[in-house]
Amino acid sequence: MNNHTDVARARKLVNARLGFYIHLTVFVLVNALLIVINLVTSKDRLWFQWPLLGWGFGILVHAVVTFVIPGVQGKMIDKELKNSEMKG
Repeated sequence: MNNHTDVARARKLVNARLGFYIHLTVFVLVNALLIVINLVTSKDRLWFQWPLLGWGFGILVHAVVTFVIPGVQGKMIDKELKNSEMKG
């Protein structure tokens, strides 16, 4: 691969990770606010866990897509390149 392709791939990965960190920060801040609102307004009826769980699932999926899948793809690409070098 050439340097331009490597830089483009690295930029894409960095942007994906920054997007995840922004998403995580918003998740933490908004859900902290929802917890405070819930506890201040009605301690006997707790509802904050529902948006926390739903959005938390979304954060988990975002983390997998951002951190796990690119690593697996990279290993698969490396394996295919190695196999093609051995054949060629």
